[in-house]
Amino acid sequence: MTSHLDVSETHISKLFFVGETVYKANKALDLGFLDHTTLEARRHACEREVTVNRRFAPDVYHGVATLLGPDGAPCEYLVVMRRMPDDRRLTALLAEPEGPDCVREVARAVAAIHAVAPASAGISAQGSVEAVRRNWLDNFDQMRALGDILPETTLDRAGDAALRYLEGRQELFEHRRHAGRIRDGHGDLLADDIFCLADGPRLLDALAFRDDLRHGDVLLDAGFLAMDLERLGHPDLAQRFLAWYREYSADNFPDSLAQHYIAYRAQVRAKIGAMRAHQGDPAAAEAARSLLALCQRHLDAARVRLVLVGGLPATGKSTVADAVVDATGWTVLRSDEVRKELAGLAHGASMADAPGAGRYSLDERAAVYRECLRRAGRLLSLGETVVLDASFTEVEWRTEAAAVAVGCAADLVELCCVAPFAVAERRLRARSMSEPSISDADAAVFAHLRATTAPWARAFVVDTRGPREKTIAAALAHLGVSAPSGVPARG
Repeated sequence: MTSHLDVSETHISKLFFVGETVYKANKALDLGFLDHTTLEARRHACEREVTVNRRFAPDVYHGVATLLGPDGAPCEYLVVMRRMPDDRRLTALLAEPEGPDCVREVARAVAAIHAVAPASAGISAQGSVEAVRRNWLDNFDQMRALGDILPETTLDRAGDAALRYLEGRQELFEHRRHAGRIRDGHGDLLADDIFCLADGPRLLDALAFRDDLRHGDVLLDAGFLAMDLERLGHPDLAQRFLAWYREYSADNFPDSLAQHYIAYRAQVRAKIGAMRAHQGDPAAAEAARSLLALCQRHLDAARVRLVLVGGLPATGKSTVADAVVDATGWTVLRSDEVRKELAGLAHGASMADAPGAGRYSLDERAAVYRECLRRAGRLLSLGETVVLDASFTEVEWRTEAAAVAVGCAADLVELCCVAPFAVAERRLRARSMSEPSISDADAAVFAHLRATTAPWARAFVVDTRGPREKTIAAALAHLGVSAPSGVPARG
C-alpha cells in the first residue's frame, strides 16, 4: 500500500507531503540572488536550511535526505521535516475566534526569538542606511528585469518614496544599530508558514539561501508578518500584532519605521510574485501588482512631516494641534512650553510680559523658535512626524522651519488658524477667568501680534470660528488623515 502524495510549489522549491513527513527539494534555478543550478549547491542549501530553521522550530526540521540514482550516486538532496497540521496554520485561524490570541502568541514568540538572536558587527552593518538602500534598489532592478509585469511608473514612484525616507533618517538607523536592534532574524515570516500548536507557535521556512538577506532590523520580521496579515484581509490584526510586538520587545520604534519596513516587505513579495508570473503563473501577476500597491500605501504612511500650526493667540491653534496629535499619534512641540522650559519654569507658571518686551522680545522669541526647530529637527531625523504649535507670525521662522524640513527630507505642511478679533477676545477673557493656562497671551499681545504679522500665503487657512468638529475635520482633511494611523500610536 502506498501513501498519498501531495505536492506544493514555491518560486524556488517543491514540497512533497508523505504521511507525517514533508520532503523539500530546491529547484535547479539561478535567480540572481540565489544559484541552485548545481547538485552541490542544492546540497549546501538543504543543509543550511536545516541549520537556520532549527533556531525557530528545532522539533520540526529532522535533517537532510540523499536521493540515489540508478548508479548509486547522489542525484538530489531533500530537507526532511515533520508535517504540521493544516488546521493549525495561522492563515486558517485568522478569521476564527482564537485568531487574535494566536497572533498575540506569535508576537510574544517573535520578540523572544529576537531577544536572543545572533548579533555582530557584520550583522549590524546590514541595518545601515546604505545597506537598506541597496536592498531596495537591488529589488527594483530585479523587478524591472522581469519585463512589464509591474508598471514602470509605479516602480519609480515607490522608489522615490523609499529613498526619500532613507535620505533624512541616518540618525534613526544609527540609533537602531547602537541599540542592538539589528539581528539575524527569520527573514520570511509569513502567516502560511506559522503553526499555532498547544505548546506554542512554530515558525517555519526561515530564509536560508543568503544570510545577509536575513540580517537586519528586527522590524524586518515584524513588518513582514504585519504586511502579510494585511494582505490576507486582516489589517486590524496587523495593527494589533505590531502593538503586541512593541510591548513584548520593549522596542519603542517610531511608527514611520514600521511603515517603511512593511512597505519593504511588500516590495519583496511583489518581486517574488513577478518572478512567479515570469515563470508562467498567470495569477501571480495580479497578486504582484496588488502587493506593489500595498507597498506604495505604506510608503505614503511612512512619510515624515513637519506640521506647522500657527496663528494669533486664541485662534484655536492648540486645539487644532491637539486634534491632529490625537488622530495620528504624532509628536507635538509647543512654543509656550519651550519658552517656560528655557526660563526654568513649570508649564503652568505665569511669565506675562508687555508685548514685545521681556520674554516676548524679539531676541527671546528667536531663542524659543530656534530651540523648537532644533528639537523638531532631531525628532524628524529619528522618524517622528512633528506638530509644531507656535504663532509663526514672522516670515523668518517659517523660512527656518522649511529649511529644517528640507534638511530632514520631511514634508512641510503649514496650517494657519484664524478667527475674528471678537471671537479671539471672547476666548482670551474666558481663558483669563479659568485655570492657569500654558499661554500667557492676552488681548494686548493679540493686538500687537496682529499688527506685526506677515502674510502667510503658503499656509492652509483653518477658520476656527465655527463648530469645533468642523474646524478639526477641515485640518485633518488637508493632512489626509481622519483616524489613527495604520501602525498603533504609542500611549
